[in-house]
Amino acid sequence: MLESNTVYFSIGSNLGQKRNNLQKAIFLIGERIGEVTAISHVYNTPALGFDSDDFFNACLEVKTDSPPEDVLEHLLAIEKHLGRERTSESGYQSRVIDLDIIYFDTHVVHTEKLTVPHSRMTERRFVLKPLADIAPQFYHPIVNKDTRNLLQETKDKSEITKLPIKLFKNRMELFSDVQFLAIEGNIGAGKTSLAAKISENFNAKLILERFAENPFLPNFYKDKARYAFPLEMSFLADRYQQYMDDTNQFDLFTNFMVSDYDIFKSLIFAKVTLQKDEFELYRKIFNFMYKEVKKPKIYVYLYQTTERLLEQIKMRGRDYEKGIDANYLEKINRGYLDFLRTYPQQNQLIIDVSELDFVNKEPDYKTLLESISSFALQQRD
Repeated sequence: MLESNTVYFSIGSNLGQKRNNLQKAIFLIGERIGEVTAISHVYNTPALGFDSDDFFNACLEVKTDSPPEDVLEHLLAIEKHLGRERTSESGYQSRVIDLDIIYFDTHVVHTEKLTVPHSRMTERRFVLKPLADIAPQFYHPIVNKDTRNLLQETKDKSEITKLPIKLFKNRMELFSDVQFLAIEGNIGAGKTSLAAKISENFNAKLILERFAENPFLPNFYKDKARYAFPLEMSFLADRYQQYMDDTNQFDLFTNFMVSDYDIFKSLIFAKVTLQKDEFELYRKIFNFMYKEVKKPKIYVYLYQTTERLLEQIKMRGRDYEKGIDANYLEKINRGYLDFLRTYPQQNQLIIDVSELDFVNKEPDYKTLLESISSFALQQRD
């Protein structure tokens, strides 16, 4: 059985979206090295030893089964993945991300590539201050002093400022903070598949549209003019009832809610399918109901080209969808995009997934998760 160790990391960034860079690094450390068990506050610190933009700095506590040399290799790979190119040039430089091992439990390591404890940690207030947040009584195995004493004694008197920024240990914690995430898109865009994957991977309550149970849907695709109004009213009644039941009922065993639709889609589809006088009546009823339902904190719209939508609809082989044509799908796409122009910008995220296969390709799925995670972080700014 592999030995588990507690490792402390210093993380920093002074280029680009600094908070986002730190958060991406934390997620990757959790995926590749071990469980992130504690995160310090984030501090704004002046560049030390060179003129540059200020850094955002923090410290992490991580549980890992990997040996020190492997952890170092993972850190270097994460830095490269996030865009840092280490060079042989001497002196300090700005960087997208900077990851250092401060302590590896109480081990002392001296190799050509790695020194632990970090040889300069006692000289760096931007390391000691955040480290004191999560490991105030951890003793340096060589100088035999804890973090609080090292912070008091350091000669580095740089002014550092605690920032009102929260970093998350993992995506589950971030999505839990979001509380309610709606995945939307045209027919065949993959919204149900994505919502189901997120629910399974991050322990979310899954709310799925019950479209297959609608008795008017097969007839609608055969005779749109005749069945449009009863279809849209049936959808609205069902979505309203389901949303009221599912979104207002707290689930103690899940962390957040994810839905493969938002009730506002009822108005989008109705505008496309109904005659003008029918739509005006429908909208009055809809507006009354919409005031009562819970709104998603993040609304993700998966955009697909019409050609790709038709391909995916054909692949899933539902008989009642055989009558869907390109013109109808284009109208629905325009309806969604018109709606999003009126939706609060801070709550909507449009992702073009026309070239992605997030169901069968894990890198494409991770690309979507990174986009949603980055957007969720921006909401907190």
